[in-house]
Amino acid sequence: MFRTALRNVLAHKARLLMTVLAVMLGVAFVSGTLVFTDTFGSAYKNKSAKSFDHVSVAIRPDGGSSHDDGQEAKQPPRLTDALLTEAGKLPGAGSVIGTYSGFTALADKDGKLVGGEWGTTGANYYPGKDGKDPRYDFAAGKAPRSAGEIALDSRTADRTGYGVGDAVRYSTDGPVKTAKVSGVFDTDDGSVVAGGSLVLFDNDTARKVLGKTEYDEIDVKAAAGTSETALKGAVEKILPKDTEAETGVSLKDEQDRMIEQNTSSMSQVLLIFAGIALFVGIFIIANTFTMLVAQRTKELALMRAVGASRRQVTRSVLIEAFIVGLVAAVAGFALGIGVAVGLEALMNAGGASLPDGPLVIGPTTIITALLIGVVVTMLAAWLPGRRAAKIPPVAAMNSVHASPTTRGLVVRNSIGSLIVALGAVMLFMDDNYVKSGGAATILVGVIVLTPLLSRPFIAAAGPLLKPFGVTGKLARLNSVRNPRRTASTASALMIGLTLITAMTVVAVSMGSAINKMATDSLKADYAVSMANFQPLTPAVHDKLAELPEVEASSALRTTWGEADGRDTRISGVDPQDFDKLVGLDFTSGSAAGLKGDAVLVDKETADAKGLKAGDTVPVKFDDDRTTRLKVAGVYKSNEMLNGLFTPTSVVTPHLSKIQDQQVLLKMKDGASDRAEDAIVKALGDNPAIKIQDKDDISNEVGGAINLLLNMLYGLLAMAILVAVLGVINTLAMSVFERKHEIGMLRAIGLDRAKIKQMVRLESVVISLFGAVLGVGLGLFLGWVAGDSISGSVKTYTMEIPAGRILVFLAIAAVVGVLAAVWPARSAARLNPLQAIKSD
Repeated sequence: MFRTALRNVLAHKARLLMTVLAVMLGVAFVSGTLVFTDTFGSAYKNKSAKSFDHVSVAIRPDGGSSHDDGQEAKQPPRLTDALLTEAGKLPGAGSVIGTYSGFTALADKDGKLVGGEWGTTGANYYPGKDGKDPRYDFAAGKAPRSAGEIALDSRTADRTGYGVGDAVRYSTDGPVKTAKVSGVFDTDDGSVVAGGSLVLFDNDTARKVLGKTEYDEIDVKAAAGTSETALKGAVEKILPKDTEAETGVSLKDEQDRMIEQNTSSMSQVLLIFAGIALFVGIFIIANTFTMLVAQRTKELALMRAVGASRRQVTRSVLIEAFIVGLVAAVAGFALGIGVAVGLEALMNAGGASLPDGPLVIGPTTIITALLIGVVVTMLAAWLPGRRAAKIPPVAAMNSVHASPTTRGLVVRNSIGSLIVALGAVMLFMDDNYVKSGGAATILVGVIVLTPLLSRPFIAAAGPLLKPFGVTGKLARLNSVRNPRRTASTASALMIGLTLITAMTVVAVSMGSAINKMATDSLKADYAVSMANFQPLTPAVHDKLAELPEVEASSALRTTWGEADGRDTRISGVDPQDFDKLVGLDFTSGSAAGLKGDAVLVDKETADAKGLKAGDTVPVKFDDDRTTRLKVAGVYKSNEMLNGLFTPTSVVTPHLSKIQDQQVLLKMKDGASDRAEDAIVKALGDNPAIKIQDKDDISNEVGGAINLLLNMLYGLLAMAILVAVLGVINTLAMSVFERKHEIGMLRAIGLDRAKIKQMVRLESVVISLFGAVLGVGLGLFLGWVAGDSISGSVKTYTMEIPAGRILVFLAIAAVVGVLAAVWPARSAARLNPLQAIKSD
């Protein structure tokens, strides 16, 4: 049976080519993803390991209350100079370093922010007894020694063109400062390796400009002959309250776990799309083996007649699948290495600056790639093989091709209907996870029902095929001749378009929701904030409020607390101008009463505590002090405006450091280039500060959504490519199967051009069937996803992007035409006499 299977593979090399390509592409995607994530994960680990060379034990805070807005509860300093000195005197301690770090925006020579909104950092240079900081090696110049000097990492220096002696502009919390580059250093800091920037200050300047009252961490290096464990035991005896000691090995292990977690998340996303491509490939493999088996019906019947059992016939088909799968898996793995290299180059070109390191090809990756290729191919070929083995030898001898039974379709349609019904029931459940499962179940049910759905669709396409005359009629009849084959071919394209349509619907609807939210919530022309949304110095608002172009302004001074026991955000605002800057939708009261000890409460908090305008509510701030505030109004919150709003004078006494989260501005002549220029100049052309109008706010979120959508389009293109191979494969096999029929058509007068047209029309009909089904299912899945989102995004309403959907359908038609080129050419080139004589 093995020799028979090998002979059949060698005899049908061309027909199995598309199957090999489909499996190869899926395996390449999987192996490429695994090699890529292993490679840069290993490189990051190697780089980060070097950054712990100077740490035997680290002293770090492990307590304290803090929030995303950067405001912290008041608490005494813990990691002080006194603790650092005491740690340095411990037995077994060699050297000690105190570290500071924080957001530091660096401007390039064009005044633009370097390193991105989240990757631009400032830190301290802490010289030891030898005058050097072991964390940094200077390639040029020297370390900073005064407030007028900074040092830059070598990657940033190369990127910006700054060198020793150049004047640079930077900002940490608002005002712009200027300093001279004293030196350029090399570092293995992960943020820098990932494309960020690192600015070094001398220790005293770092403490001042980064607004620190204590060290972020104190690193102790063990003296020769002292173990990390022994040193940790000594350090633990001097630890202040709410601090902890960790060994360098523990820190490295923690860093490795974080890297593995991050690479695992990326890997999972990429593998999902690889899985989709492989799932689509299953339809191609099943189609190929179904037709190959059908063409060898007499051969298989003869094998049964001379003594081969059903199991041996099935095993013969599975051996063929194993050989094909193994060849495809090996080729796919080799291609996957190229995919990994390409992904790395692509991310570096996009500014990711991945660390250098050797290509990592682990044994797990090799085994996974080979197993996936072989197992997927054998699973897809099992059903055709089993079906072939069940055909009685005598019945097979009397027919060249076994026609699919009506009974099989009835069973399939019944199962598909039950699956769809189950999915529909799940959609009526309250749990979003169950609803998502219901949508996926319906998708599976529709795939099962595709043969049933193909007939009415192709019948509906009849009038469109009429102008093509006899070739249109033949194309329609050929499309419905084998519903299973048509369904399998269309399903491959349907899956890709279902996902693309669903994602597009959700993305477009979310973009519109965000735009509506920005338009409805803000009357202000501009929102001013730090580039990384950390707090601003109050001087920013004071300077902007003095501009003659400004009509109204308010800083949002944010902290956290409890309103009658319910956790909430509390924002201090200017009571006189706040109503001019935001558009709150009040259910009771108004912003007019926002005076003195008054507060505006969001509807969720009000409903939870039964509050209404005129009531008094106890508000406990983050410093554990409670103030009773009078409810001036209750408003409907959204993602942009939520929590409590009260006069700034109420919030300020409860803050350990006076900072603003954001500044809202309404200009006398509205938003304009002139108005924005006035704001930019007033702030000293500050790279750290972001100035956004309503469109900018919408585009920021919408841009991220579109970027994600474009990435998903690129990933799903793999599934579409595999689907195209499926259409080509099915048509090619169908042409081979119908050689006798095509020969007869040529003999009675149908010329080559008409034969080509017939095959092309058949291809377009099948492709459009898959596309229409995919778009319909995509709209349905988009509606299900939107129903879940609308609960948290109040302005969300489903929008159908008609233009994009028409483009998807047009692409499907083009796919049909292109996929038919080779099969149509093969059909037209058949010799009529030889084709008629073919068996």
